[in-house]
Amino acid sequence: MPHISSAGRLPTSFAARVVAVLALLTAFAVGPAQAQLQLRIGGGNFQPMPIAVADFGGDPSLGGLVSGVVTNNLRRSGYFTPLDHARFPEQPNFDAAPNFEKWRATGVQGLVTGRVARDGGRLKVEFRLWDVTSGQQMTGQQYGTDAANARRTGHLISDAVYTKITGLGPWFDSRIAFVDETGPKENRRKRLMVMDQDGANVRAITSGEMSIVAPRYSPATQDIAFMAQATGHQPRVQVINLETGARQALGNVDSMSASPRFSPDGRRLVMSVQQGGNADIVTMDIASKAQHSITSGMAIDTSPTYAPDGTQIAFESDRGGSQQVYVMGADGSNPHRITFGAGSASQPAWSPRGDLIAYTRQRNGGFAICVSKPDGSGERVLTEGFHNEGPTFAPNGQYVLFFRDPGGQGGGKLFMVDITGRVEQPVPTPAYASDPTWSPLLAGR
Repeated sequence: MPHISSAGRLPTSFAARVVAVLALLTAFAVGPAQAQLQLRIGGGNFQPMPIAVADFGGDPSLGGLVSGVVTNNLRRSGYFTPLDHARFPEQPNFDAAPNFEKWRATGVQGLVTGRVARDGGRLKVEFRLWDVTSGQQMTGQQYGTDAANARRTGHLISDAVYTKITGLGPWFDSRIAFVDETGPKENRRKRLMVMDQDGANVRAITSGEMSIVAPRYSPATQDIAFMAQATGHQPRVQVINLETGARQALGNVDSMSASPRFSPDGRRLVMSVQQGGNADIVTMDIASKAQHSITSGMAIDTSPTYAPDGTQIAFESDRGGSQQVYVMGADGSNPHRITFGAGSASQPAWSPRGDLIAYTRQRNGGFAICVSKPDGSGERVLTEGFHNEGPTFAPNGQYVLFFRDPGGQGGGKLFMVDITGRVEQPVPTPAYASDPTWSPLLAGR
């Protein structure tokens, strides 16, 4: 089980970033250039690409750690099938071209080689991606970082390989915040946790003195907003900074605020605030605490989420008689319903690419995670079952994270599914988990 700290602040080593990408490695020209290795995700006959990730040379313990992270990431993406080491025809020399004829015989199309070297407390991590079919190096980089960030370089290398072959954006160098649930179901302790997207480096951000619900990462800062409730008190929105541990409560003490979401620039929150028996969508400037209601009426409006360009907000409302997803201008103008058909729809999440909105659809006694275009067209069911909730997108918009509760006396677990619905993977957590939120990429933060 990953180590869990009780402190609210993330240790410096956990928040530290890889210092620099130092250089593009010189390519080996081996044979005539051909069409580069490429994986097309669309189409009905999609098959994951066979690929090999060799043990990285240099420091044996760290080399195996980094190459293991790359192998695990590519496998979990669902778009690659890493070759078992028992079938490797050779252990490649990082400073020489591989024996492509031998590697072609294994059926792999891509090969990743690498090396990790120590220099005191610093590391130099290098990798190359080879197109086995053409005998060409596709890309190569080296990274300089602290020894504590060895796993992080594995995520960066995974992103470089993934983006080069698929043409999609990176997502491995990211984190997930979620609600960790322990204890009996009728008296759950709900803490805010943060971990790497593959389940490593789990950290407790809150100690359990308050019950935590619906955390959401800022797309622009190291902040997380969430709803917290202490025994005997109204739930209130709070914001915590992951670097400093600074924490502040927002909203009026006498009214319940819920479902906080950041604006794209991280300077404002949009949330739901109880108004008598109804709830309205309210925006708040975080610095000044100034609030402005953008919906009003005899409905329960909640779960707002900004479009990535900040011009629109999706939200759920029962104004039409059942919970459905609506879209309006960021100032509250032109609210219009985008989900129709059987059942209800709730918990919208806008893709970072801006092309899709994910939501939970409840119908026929089950819960489905769905996506549609922002105008409501092209709805697709990604996964369906007894209880699936809380969608949140990966930084590249290609995967949706959610939690699934099978019922009984157990609890929820985290899963991710790609937007084609073909790939579904569990995401490891220390205990029961719910309410996930995916961070933006860490690079440059």
